[in-house]
Amino acid sequence: MNNIQLETILNEKLSPQLIKDYAPNGLQVEGKQEIQKIITGVTASQALIEAAIEKKADAILVHHGYFWRGEPEPIRGMKGQRIRSLIKNDINLFGYHLPLDIHPELGNNAQLAKLLGIKVLGGLEGHAQSVAMYGELETPMSGKELANLISQVLDRTPLHIAPCAQNTKISTIGWCTGGGQDYIDLAAKFGLDAYLSGEISERTTYSAREQNIHYFAAGHHATERYGIKALGEWLSEQHGLDVEFIDIDNPV
Repeated sequence: MNNIQLETILNEKLSPQLIKDYAPNGLQVEGKQEIQKIITGVTASQALIEAAIEKKADAILVHHGYFWRGEPEPIRGMKGQRIRSLIKNDINLFGYHLPLDIHPELGNNAQLAKLLGIKVLGGLEGHAQSVAMYGELETPMSGKELANLISQVLDRTPLHIAPCAQNTKISTIGWCTGGGQDYIDLAAKFGLDAYLSGEISERTTYSAREQNIHYFAAGHHATERYGIKALGEWLSEQHGLDVEFIDIDNPV
C-alpha cells in the first residue's frame, strides 16, 4: 500500500480534523512510498525504532509520535537520533494522539472499558469528542476488588487512593487513559463512585479524599497499549497489511 493511501485510510477512520491536539496527527516522518510491514507501539522511542529496523518494517504507527507543542524545535540530541534512524532506514512514522484516545471503537478509552467490563454511558465533557468518559461496571465491586481486576487485566498493580468511606461498592466510574488525572474533579462533580487514569499528581490524592471518590492510577503506558494494538489489528483484518504490535515496557 502507498504511504499516502495509508494515511488517508487512517484519517478516514480516526477523523483527526475533529479535535484540537498537541501534536500533528498522520504521517509525521516520510519514508518509502510502498508499505508492506508495519510495526505498532505506544511511543516512537529509539527502542521501538530499532525493533522496526530489525523487523525490516516500512512504517511505524504509534500513539505518541513527535513534534509536540512547546518542545524544542531543533532536530538534535535524542530527537535528532530518532529521526536520523527513521530517515536512514526509509521508515515512515505515523502518529495519532487524541483521535486514538477518543475513537468509540478502537480508542484507548473504548478498549480499556472493554477489558474492565465497563458499560460506556457517555463523555464526561458532554460532547462526542470528550477525552474523558463515564460508565457503569458490569458488576459492582469494592475498591480492593477493582484494584485487583485492574492488576490482572493490565499486568500492572495500580495505585489506589481510597476515600474515607472505603467500604462502599463501586458501580459508576469515569476514566481517561494516559495523563488524564485532572478529570477526577469532573468525575466527582458527576457523583461517580470512582475515577481511573494512567498518571497521578500530588493534588489528585486530595481531590479523591476530599470529594469521596476512589482514584486508580494504572500507568500511562499500561492504559494506552490497547488502542494502537486494536488499530493495527483493524488494518490487518480490513486491509490485509502485515502488522505487528511491539510492547516496549514502560513503568510509568
